[in-house]
Amino acid sequence: MCQRQEKRAPGMADIPLLPGSPRRLSPRAVDRGGQDPNHGQQYLRVPGSQAPGRDSGLPFGGGSSCSGSVINNYLDASEPVSSEARLSRMHFHDNQRKVDYVLAYHYRKRGVHPGQGSPGHSLAIVSNGETGKAPRAGGHGDIELGPLDALEEERKEQREEFEHNLMEAGLELEKDVENKSQGSIFVRIHAPWQVLAREAEFLKIKVPTKKMYEIKSEGSIAKKFNELLQKLSSPLKPRVPEHSSNKMKNLSYPFSREKMYLYNIQDKDTFFDNATRSRIVHEILKRTACSRANNTMGINSLIANNIYEAAYPLHDGEYDSPGDDMNDRKLLYQEWARYGVFYKFQPIDLIRKYFGEKIGLYFAWLGLYTSFLIPSSVIGVIVFLYGCATIEEDIPSKEMCDQQNAFTMCPLCDKSCDYWNLSSACGTAKASHLFDNPATVFFSIFMALWATMFLENWKRLQMRLGYFWDLTGIEEEEERAQEHSRPEYETKVREKMLKTSGKSVVQKLGTNMTENEDEDDEDKLTWKDRFPGYLVNFASILFMIALTFSIVFGVIVYRITTAAALSLNKTTRSNVRVTVTATAVIINLVVILILDEIYGAVATWLTKIEVPKTEQTFEERLILKAFLLKFVNAYSPIFYVAFFKGRFVGRPGSYVYVFDGYRMEECAPGGCLMELCIQLSIIMLGKQLIQNNIFEIGVPKLKKLFRKLKDETEPRETDSAHSKHPEQWDLDYSLEPYTGLTPEYMEMIIQFGFVTLFVASFPLAPVFALLNNVIEVRLDAKKFVTELRRPDAVRTKDIGIWFDILSGIGKFSVISNAFVIAVTSDFIPRLVYQYAYSHNGTLHGFVNHTLSFFNVSQLKEGTQPENSQFDQEVQFCRFKDYREPPWAPNPYEFSKQYWSILSARLAFVIIFQNLVMFLSVLVDWMIPDIPTDISDQIKKEKGLLVDFFLKEEHEKLKLSDEPGQRSLGGGRHSRSRAPSSAPSGQSQPGSIASSGSQHTNV
Repeated sequence: MCQRQEKRAPGMADIPLLPGSPRRLSPRAVDRGGQDPNHGQQYLRVPGSQAPGRDSGLPFGGGSSCSGSVINNYLDASEPVSSEARLSRMHFHDNQRKVDYVLAYHYRKRGVHPGQGSPGHSLAIVSNGETGKAPRAGGHGDIELGPLDALEEERKEQREEFEHNLMEAGLELEKDVENKSQGSIFVRIHAPWQVLAREAEFLKIKVPTKKMYEIKSEGSIAKKFNELLQKLSSPLKPRVPEHSSNKMKNLSYPFSREKMYLYNIQDKDTFFDNATRSRIVHEILKRTACSRANNTMGINSLIANNIYEAAYPLHDGEYDSPGDDMNDRKLLYQEWARYGVFYKFQPIDLIRKYFGEKIGLYFAWLGLYTSFLIPSSVIGVIVFLYGCATIEEDIPSKEMCDQQNAFTMCPLCDKSCDYWNLSSACGTAKASHLFDNPATVFFSIFMALWATMFLENWKRLQMRLGYFWDLTGIEEEEERAQEHSRPEYETKVREKMLKTSGKSVVQKLGTNMTENEDEDDEDKLTWKDRFPGYLVNFASILFMIALTFSIVFGVIVYRITTAAALSLNKTTRSNVRVTVTATAVIINLVVILILDEIYGAVATWLTKIEVPKTEQTFEERLILKAFLLKFVNAYSPIFYVAFFKGRFVGRPGSYVYVFDGYRMEECAPGGCLMELCIQLSIIMLGKQLIQNNIFEIGVPKLKKLFRKLKDETEPRETDSAHSKHPEQWDLDYSLEPYTGLTPEYMEMIIQFGFVTLFVASFPLAPVFALLNNVIEVRLDAKKFVTELRRPDAVRTKDIGIWFDILSGIGKFSVISNAFVIAVTSDFIPRLVYQYAYSHNGTLHGFVNHTLSFFNVSQLKEGTQPENSQFDQEVQFCRFKDYREPPWAPNPYEFSKQYWSILSARLAFVIIFQNLVMFLSVLVDWMIPDIPTDISDQIKKEKGLLVDFFLKEEHEKLKLSDEPGQRSLGGGRHSRSRAPSSAPSGQSQPGSIASSGSQHTNV
């Protein structure tokens, strides 16, 4: 780090800065700043005519001054540049260098008392990033540092060292003068061409070459169908420029400074787009070390230690600015992030260009999922309408509603409940037929194949996008090269090294980075170090799952006790089942919403104590834990109703009791499928409406309102000119930080489970999912464009572990739907009766067949109905089960019908599962993962790339054999080859001229 020099270097001239002069320092001109205490004016010390190696004593080494290789501008905020002079708020104050990244921190000065004048006049502008203080005339001397002041000074020194290291890496910085008692400071970072070229080569960033080729057209029939489809869908297309042309494509090749002649470089400032530039700067920030902060590596560690508050790339201007000036952010807002354009396709290429490949793939996946919900919604509505149309023709429903049958049912509870007639449950029976009919079986098979088709089409779309976005060449080595250790992992490793090593803390902090890299294999966390974390994870997850089951059991107890209590009152006795079901489902919904938030925080905490090394590993483990906990939380009440409710009730005279006098609850007379439908619909719609939409819309608005109120109530030194025309980095700093895509994926994955796992009980689930997703796409789009800071562009070739989770849910849905149809619905009992026990091959007599007899004289003492109001004396009551009658040799034992139906159910599960799995594998085999045209184009591109290289190298050798042509300075070929022989760190003007118009169409 550059230190302040007490004496001026020879050859320096003192140039006074007048109050109205700008505080921009010319490149490579400023050595250090100071203040003349006698005159009270600021000075810039400008080097005179002195030899470059004049000052060999500076700590930078190599004989260069502190500002010899970097540009560092300090701007006095008390004298802002007028809005007329500022051409763009995306650039440094010289209106030339683009701001690629911003670091923000909050500062608080020590010893500043009111009435001492503006602190900005006591700041010296120093080229190496330090703000020196000169003693005031008549001052009070040194001020003793308090604990907060000492911490602030330490953070300041760490920031100065980190910023110096960034400048050593070639970046150019600009920041404001700390001219207030406290406030926020923004460090603007610009990456010059030399840095961009170096890092692009290191990161193997693919860039377009000068070679273009024509994309092969499909067959004549497919081509005509495509053209017709394009014409029909043209009103649905967003009005944005096409980034992936359907006819022509550039050959892409990883950037190399030795092969500059291959690329179409027309303008070095725009050759790399904003997302790529910020990605490059972010990679430098992640690997830059700071020795004063315990050898902390990267900006993430400094943010974790509160040295900086935030680090983010800038948005491309405002999205709602008046006028016709257009930027990508404004275009995305107008054509994508408004609810008024819900009917349009998403501009996926523009999303990818602005936010990066990872976010682009998420919205592409969400768009494909939403479009696939359209056919499933249509068929689900048809299945529901079929149930409505055939409700009057359903024979079992007619028999239940026929009062002449007079099925006298056994009491639903002890003492207070009376005998009742089955015809009183007519409405429940008819409602059950809406969802429990033969069409739901075929719909379940369709949805299992739908899930397979969706995943196969996503793999194809992913490959197609990978081809157009040049993601096909991303290898694991390249991805690993971009991974950096997390700050928590570094801290744990450092603590382990300090414990196991005999070195002192000071010695350990003094080790250089090369030694640390050599010791990486030895100094890392082993499974023994992580074992306590794994143990806590295992125990905590088991506890959370047990907690979820306990809450489900608590709701069961609530249902049982509430039903018993309501049955005591004659006025509420008729609506017991409806009241208990509705209130229990609402309680389940509230508990699920609360536990969802708790489990999300718990999953994050559990993942942190595991101390994963990289962010990718951290994200994958977090996803698995959060999904497991939220899956159990969301689906456990539904699993209970589907597979367990009414299975362990017992029979009259031998009921199963939860507590003394409280029997286990039974299914409704029409079966549990109707209740499963109610449970599923309310939980699904409630989660979507409350959690996915109200929370996502309301919480950000409340946070924004809270920040606004906080800013208004806090006293601060404001700049009226600055507040009227805030800079882009100020506007972005007030936005919410980006926290990742895990919450967005998670809510869609849980919804995917609702759509597939129990679709046999609720055919309308795809319809409600579609309606939600139409809003969700625009809601997420608006959040990313208007409410979040711009995320760092992350290059990835797939959606990662989410695809495996989707595939697992799809396979599990086959099993769950098979059991719902076989166990929960009456589909199998009806089939068995119709083809094995019916006299005429119809369902006449089915209801009587499902009801068993019980002799009421065998009821236990104290459980008989008190003050029975039944019209006639009851000798036998009926209950729903397949048991032997009281007059049989083995009364109340399971009958032959029970075992035949049980075997039929198990056979159906096996047949259904194997049939659907076979069809799924067949669909998977029939649909190739890589589209044929894309596979052909990838092979063609490799051949064209080889030919292009050979041609360019041949021309290069030909030019080297003709020395006479080298002297022709205006020759196009000599200019295009100049960068290949230039040093890698220098930029040659010829590299710009090399672009020409050498695009070859094949």
